[in-house]
Amino acid sequence: MDRGPDGDTVDGPPRVAKSTLDRWRTSTLERWGDSPRYRWLVLTVALIGLFSVGFSITVLAVSIPTIAADLDAPRSTITWVITGPLLAYAVFGPSAGKLADIVGARRVYLWSLMAVAVFAGLSAVAWSGGSLVAFRTLGAAVGAAVGPASLAMINRLFPPFERARALGFWSMVAAGGPVIGVVVGGPVVEAFSWRWIFVAQVPLTALAVLAGWLVLPEVARRRGVSFDIPGSVLLAVTVSSLLVALNRGPETGWSSPVVLVCLTLVPVALIGFIAVERRRDDPLLPLGYVRMRNFTFPVVNQFFLNFAYMGGFIITPLLLQDVLGFGEARTGFLSIARPLAFTLAGPAAGYLAVRTGERFNAVVGGAALVLSMLGLAVVANDSSELWIVFALALSGVAMGMAGPAMTASLANAVDEKDLGVASAFQQMCSHVGTVVGTQVMLTVQLALAPVVVAGVTRSPETTSALESSYHWAYLVGAGAALAGTVAAVFVRRSHRPDAVAAEPRNVKVSSASLGAGSATVGA
Repeated sequence: MDRGPDGDTVDGPPRVAKSTLDRWRTSTLERWGDSPRYRWLVLTVALIGLFSVGFSITVLAVSIPTIAADLDAPRSTITWVITGPLLAYAVFGPSAGKLADIVGARRVYLWSLMAVAVFAGLSAVAWSGGSLVAFRTLGAAVGAAVGPASLAMINRLFPPFERARALGFWSMVAAGGPVIGVVVGGPVVEAFSWRWIFVAQVPLTALAVLAGWLVLPEVARRRGVSFDIPGSVLLAVTVSSLLVALNRGPETGWSSPVVLVCLTLVPVALIGFIAVERRRDDPLLPLGYVRMRNFTFPVVNQFFLNFAYMGGFIITPLLLQDVLGFGEARTGFLSIARPLAFTLAGPAAGYLAVRTGERFNAVVGGAALVLSMLGLAVVANDSSELWIVFALALSGVAMGMAGPAMTASLANAVDEKDLGVASAFQQMCSHVGTVVGTQVMLTVQLALAPVVVAGVTRSPETTSALESSYHWAYLVGAGAALAGTVAAVFVRRSHRPDAVAAEPRNVKVSSASLGAGSATVGA
């Protein structure tokens, strides 16, 4: 088989269909491969996979008391049903993205989804809190490739000027999936059992695997490229040590042995990672990208915007219940405004980015997040629900504008062969920003909050102090959002509006690629 300049295999002769599924796949690609709508079909299939993996997160978060009671486990243990998978993704995401770049994004995506289905089935029959946490965490570890692998395929198929629009739909599903999970999954949990969430996830993920197998383009395995095991291990140690320290610090104290050891490991492992990457011919992440403004500043932007957005996501329900006295149902109803606005803003902002450029969207989105944090900072016990909904929706619009634009900007800056690991690296940094923002904003609020004794009527002074604690937490979030906005200013435009007409619009899959070739963007 011939080799390309980067060691990739070049399209060979068509593979003879050997089964009914092979014939279906061949027929599907022959029908759609030369169509300009093929890339949108690939995007749709990838979004099915994204939804099947992410829809359960929110409903599990609100079902922790029910799960803990059913499994006779402490709530502190069951919270790791949410925390464990997030840690696993942050640790294994970059390695999974690199594996997709080397082995082939379609292949890794499908294997990762199949593993998610297996561990979803095991989670449905979990017999204890520990087994549920283990199955959820292992499922996230092996499923960490779904996001970067699918993003790599999408970014390869869509020309640079159109990536922000495609990623707007990606954001719509990423934000809308959890909303649907609460709306549909909540009644299911109440009427039947939390186990049915995982039971439903198995066929849904299986459907995503089948659709992906039929539609997604094959990307050839890169030959002569070795997987960077030392770099992967050192980066995993760096990220996991940081996240564990941030997670346990508020609980056990920042001077506890575990936290101190983790904080010591962070700089040591990071220095080791940089040293290893400089010497390797095939590094996990080429360090030259860090010197590129359209790589570094989008990462910085998403770190700080997720700091504010997710920090506000955690403390807002506490604000509504502690200060305004809302119940859980009322709080949940109002909180939907944020992801709902995110869902609606993503596609619209993607279309806008095609004309105005990614930087404009990120700057406007960052500024909107600053205003949202300031709006929530002035919420008091006499604030109207309309004002609260407006401030929450503004957060959703902000992230819907900035997220797809910055992801597209980064994808346009890196080499196509590194799209998987670059996307995973940005998502890892966004997740770290989420954890940091959550812990910092929550710590600020708790440190300034007065002690409230249950059953004792609050004095006006106590109520005022409680409101003030949330005000300061949101002001910290506003500062982080401002830092993200400033970072977006330094991002260069990836394309000019007058270049749109000149960009290739048809994505073709040659007949040779139906078996082992790769999709190409052509005129």
